[in-house]
Amino acid sequence: MAAIISEETTSVCTHCDRAIPSVNIDLHYAHCSRNLEKCKVCGDMIPTKHAEEHYLSIHAPVACSLCSETMEREILDVHKGENCPQRIVTCEYCEFPLPAIDLYEHQDVCGNRTEHCYRCARYVRLRDRYVHDTTCNGVAEATVSSSRESRPVPVPRPRRRDPPPPAAFPKRHLLITIAITGIAFILGSFIYQKKSESGSGH
Repeated sequence: MAAIISEETTSVCTHCDRAIPSVNIDLHYAHCSRNLEKCKVCGDMIPTKHAEEHYLSIHAPVACSLCSETMEREILDVHKGENCPQRIVTCEYCEFPLPAIDLYEHQDVCGNRTEHCYRCARYVRLRDRYVHDTTCNGVAEATVSSSRESRPVPVPRPRRRDPPPPAAFPKRHLLITIAITGIAFILGSFIYQKKSESGSGH
């Protein structure tokens, strides 16, 4: 019905900017200005009593529950799914779940781990595994193994043994030696004195 009303029979409400039949414009404006409010964010006409609820539920900035960053509610889901540094992602090498902010450092270490290739018997880094799997011909590198086998095996040098410490001279032996020396000295002195006395008597 509204689509077939001509421009000559409609008027634009200065409050909501809608085209209203001219016969109803005064009644409409009185109701519209008293009960409706234009949202400053999206421009929709909202019942005045629900204006605050509309703003809080649709337009008010909200904090991300993962990283606490504040943003508009409309982009919260995109932020959580694609941009949040605390969103949970998985390592492409070990499929371990961890926060996105830690992913680069984790994969840098995890990608350097090696796995044994059952086809060519080589150890391949995980970050190179896809390329290796597409190019591996299943043949072990003979040059690598032969060069390893031809290398002389280092013979461990025997450790030099320190000479044993000199045996401690027992105290008992020392005392016996001193006693014998003392007795010999006394006997010698005694014999010498006797000889001297016998020589002087002649």
